Amino acid sequence: MFRSSCKLWNAEAACGDKLQAGLLADTSFGTPPGYGCAADRAEGQQRRQQDGLPYIDDSPSSSPHLSSKGRGSRDALASGALESTKASELDLEKGLEMRKWVLSGILASEETYLNHLEALLLPMKPLKAAATTSQPVLTSQQIETIFFKVPELYEIHKDFYDGLFPRVQRWSHQQRVGDLFQKLASQLGVYRAFVDNYGVAMETAEKCCQANAQFAEISENLRARSNKDAKDPTTKNSLETLLYKPVDRVTRSTLVLHDLLKHTPPSHPDHPLLQDALRISQNFLSSINEEITPRRQSMTVKKGEHRQLLKDSFMVELVEGARKLRHVFLFTDLLLCTKLKKQSGGKTQQYDCKWYIPLTDLSFQMVDESEATPNLPLVPDEELDALKVKISQLKSDIQREKRANKGSKAMERLKKKLSEQESLLLLMSPSMAFRVHNRNGKSYTFLISSDYERAEWRENIREQQKKCFKSFSLTSVELQMLTNSCVKLQTVHSVPLTINKEDDESPGLYGFLNVIVHSATGFKQSSNLYCTLEVDSFGYFVNKAKTRVYRDTTEPNWNEEFEIELEGSQTLRILCYEKCYNKTKMAKEDGESTDRLMGKGQVQLDPQAMQDRDWQRTVIAMNGIEVKLSVKFTSREFSLKRMPSRKQTGVFGVKIAVVTKRERSKVPYIVRQCVEEIERRGMEEVGIYRVSGVATDIQALKAAFDVNNKDVSVMMSQMDVNAIAGTLKLYFRELPEPLFTDEFYPNFAEGIALSDPVAKESCMLNLLLSLPEANLLTFLFLLDHLKRVAEKETVNKMSLHNLATVFGPTLLRPSEKESKLPANPGQPVTMTDSWSLEVMSQVQVLLYFLQLEAIPAPDSKRQSILFSTEV
Repeated sequence: MFRSSCKLWNAEAACGDKLQAGLLADTSFGTPPGYGCAADRAEGQQRRQQDGLPYIDDSPSSSPHLSSKGRGSRDALASGALESTKASELDLEKGLEMRKWVLSGILASEETYLNHLEALLLPMKPLKAAATTSQPVLTSQQIETIFFKVPELYEIHKDFYDGLFPRVQRWSHQQRVGDLFQKLASQLGVYRAFVDNYGVAMETAEKCCQANAQFAEISENLRARSNKDAKDPTTKNSLETLLYKPVDRVTRSTLVLHDLLKHTPPSHPDHPLLQDALRISQNFLSSINEEITPRRQSMTVKKGEHRQLLKDSFMVELVEGARKLRHVFLFTDLLLCTKLKKQSGGKTQQYDCKWYIPLTDLSFQMVDESEATPNLPLVPDEELDALKVKISQLKSDIQREKRANKGSKAMERLKKKLSEQESLLLLMSPSMAFRVHNRNGKSYTFLISSDYERAEWRENIREQQKKCFKSFSLTSVELQMLTNSCVKLQTVHSVPLTINKEDDESPGLYGFLNVIVHSATGFKQSSNLYCTLEVDSFGYFVNKAKTRVYRDTTEPNWNEEFEIELEGSQTLRILCYEKCYNKTKMAKEDGESTDRLMGKGQVQLDPQAMQDRDWQRTVIAMNGIEVKLSVKFTSREFSLKRMPSRKQTGVFGVKIAVVTKRERSKVPYIVRQCVEEIERRGMEEVGIYRVSGVATDIQALKAAFDVNNKDVSVMMSQMDVNAIAGTLKLYFRELPEPLFTDEFYPNFAEGIALSDPVAKESCMLNLLLSLPEANLLTFLFLLDHLKRVAEKETVNKMSLHNLATVFGPTLLRPSEKESKLPANPGQPVTMTDSWSLEVMSQVQVLLYFLQLEAIPAPDSKRQSILFSTEV
C-alpha cells in the first residue's frame, strides 16, 4: 500500500534497503572489496542528518576501505604540492588508481538504478495503451501523475551511463569524466519536478490500489533486472519502493562527488569540473531539504489531518510470561506496537501490527504501595553473564579470523552466532516494567533496562495526550497502511546489536570513569534530593552509583566522587530523584519506584576526548534543572596494574603476609573492621559492594587505616556504608600480589575450565589449600562474610553471582603480566574481548568457592589452619 505525503523521504536509508542496490552498493564492475560500505555509510550519514544535523556535510565521507587506502594520497594532494620523492609518487599512483575504483562503483550503481527505472517504465506503456480502451486500469491523468518525469530521468541517466562506460573501459590516469558529472548536475531540475510531484504521486497510487485490484497486483510485483552476479535474473519490487529510488538518488549525489573529489588531484583537469558539480548538487539538495523537512515523517489521515511519528524504538514486551522483541512507534494520536517480519528473497522489511492504543484511551495505572504487583520473570545474572562470555568469545574469534584473513564463510558463521547471542541478551537483560493500559481493559507490559527510557516514554506520551481530545478506531485497511508506513518512517533502523555497527564506529570505552557530582540548581521548592549514575554495557544500561540524599534544599551540593567501571560504554546518564520517606501514604505508577524522578540527562563518552585522562567539567541540563559534573577516564590497562610494594608501613599496597605478621593476626585488621561494620548496618543495603561509595570518604578511610588511626571505627560509624564496602574492595585491589597469588593464578584459571566435576573439585580445593596461610585464612574469612551477604539477597539484591562479579577480578587479577600498553602512550587504547574472557574466568573461580557448602580439609595440618576461627 502507499502513503499520501512525502513521508517516504527517509525510505531506503531509513529501512536499510541495502539489498535493493542503493548507490555504490553494487560491485559488478570490479569494485574492490569493502567499497560497498559507502552506501551503508551514506545511509548512516542520512540518518544523522534526519536527526537534526545539517543535511550537507562538507567534511568528506567515504567507506572505511577508501579512507584507509587513500589516506596518504589525500594528504599529499590536499597540500597542493606533489613531492618529487618515490614515496609521494607511489601515493599519487594509489590515489589515481582509487579514482578508477570509485568510478567503477558509480557505474555499477548506475546500472542498477537504470534497471529500477526500467522496471517502472515497463507497466507504464501497457497502462497507457489500456487507458484509451473501454476498460482502462487507470486514466491517462492518473498515469501521468504516478509516473511523472520517470521517462526523463531514465534518459538523463542512460545518457550519463553511456558516456561514462567507455571512458572507464579505456582507463588512464588522465582520463576525464568531470564534464559528464557537470552535465548530470545541471539536469537536477528534473529531480525538483519529480520531488514536487512525489507526494501527489504517492496519494494517487494509494487510491488507485484501493480502487483497482488489478493495479494493486501490478504495483506489488514489478520486476527489475538484477546485477550480473545475482542468482535470480530479476528482483521483485513494489511500485512504492521503485518510486522512492529517484528521491533517494538525489540525496546521495553529494556523497558520490565527495568520494570522487578525494581521489582527484587538484592538478587534474577534472578537479574544477567536479567541484562545480558538487557545488550545484549541494545547493540543490539544500533547497530540497528545506522544503521537505516540515513534511518529513508524517502521513495523511482522514480530513487532511497529519499523523506524525514522534518516537520509536525496539523494546521487549512481556506476553504471557514470554519475552518478545517489538518495535514500538509513538504517533501524534496513538501508540503502535509492531513485530518485525523475517525478510526473505531480497524483500524490504515489513511489520505486523500486534496492537495499538489511541492516546486518548491510554493511561498509566496508579496502584497503592500495599497492592501486590505481578512478579516479573527475571533472568538470573548467571545466565546473562554466560551470554556475555559467549559474546566475548565470538568477538575474539571474529577478530582472529580477520587477522588470519581466512575465508568469508567461517566469518559469516561466527557473525551469525554473534547476532543470535546478542539478540538473546537483548531479550533477556531488561528487568524494569513499563506498563500501559487501554481503557477498554487491556494492559500491556514492556521490560526495559533503565528508568531513563521509561520516564522518556511517559513524558512523550503525556505531552502529546494534551493535544488529543477524541477516541477513534482504525479499520483493518487503515491499520495495514499505518503499519506499512513504519518501514519508511522509522528513525531507529536496526536492533541495537554490536554486529549491526559499522566497522568504524567506536567500540566504546573499557576501563574506569571517575565522576564527581558537584551540585544542582533549578529546583523550585526544597526537597530531599539525590542522583544516580548509569552507563551502557553490552547494549543495555546499568545503575552504577548513587549520591547521598541532600535534605530540604533547592541547591544540593553533593561534591561526591565515584569510580565506575566501563565495559564498551558510550554514554553516561544521570537521573535526579526526590526522596520520598513516607512511602505508605503514596500512590505510585505501576512499576515505578516511590521516589519521584525530577530530571534526567546524559553525556556521550567520546573516546578521543577522554584519552588525555584529565578532569573534564560539564553541565547537564534536564527539565529546567542543571547538574554540574566532572569526569575523568582511565583505561583498564592503566588502572588495573598491580604495583610492587614500595613501603613496609601502613596496610594499602603492602603484602598481606607483612601486615598480618606486624599485627600478629591471622586476618588483617582492615578486613575485619570493614566486614564488622558492613554486617552491623549494611547487610540490607541495596547493591552493597556493587554501588560505588563516595571516593573522598574512601580515601579518608584509606589514610586512617594506613596511619593506624585509633578513631577509625568512629569514622566508619559516621560514613555511608557503601564507602566502607569501597574501602574493603580497594584494599584487595591495591595488594601488590592478588590474594590468590601470581603463582597459582594460571592453575586456578585452568582448573575452573575443567569439564569433569570431580576433577574440577579436586583441582580447585587442592589449589586453594596450597595458598599461603595469611592468604587462605583471609579468603575464608571473606568467603563466609560474602555468603552471609547473599543470604539477604531478597533485600540487598546481591546474589552469590553478583558478589563473585564484584570480587572475582579484585581477588584474582594477577599483578604483572606482559604489558598490554600501546607503544605510544598517547595513542588511544582499545580493549580486546580477551580481557572480558579473562574477567569472566576470575568471576567463575570465586563463584565456584562461594557455591561450595563447605571447604573440606584433606589432612590434619590443613584442618587446624582451615577451621581456626581466631582472628
